[in-house]
Amino acid sequence: MIRYGFHIRTKTGQRVDNISIIAASQFDAERRLRQMYLNCEILECREQAVPRRLDTLDVEGVIGLISGAAATLPSMQKASTH
Repeated sequence: MIRYGFHIRTKTGQRVDNISIIAASQFDAERRLRQMYLNCEILECREQAVPRRLDTLDVEGVIGLISGAAATLPSMQKASTH
């Protein structure tokens, strides 16, 4: 995905800077921009690559979270039944 930064002029003449839209292509970004700002004039468009997240599923970490949550559940249930 690419982050597109726009500077525009609205149909009433107001200048709006630093509108950021993440899209697969400039065409898609401009289409979405024009849905928000009808009849706007694009003064400038910049693009910047968005780095992909490299977070992977850590199965041991997930199991640890689940087992840690399971260990606290019985004490919570006992407290709520009194």
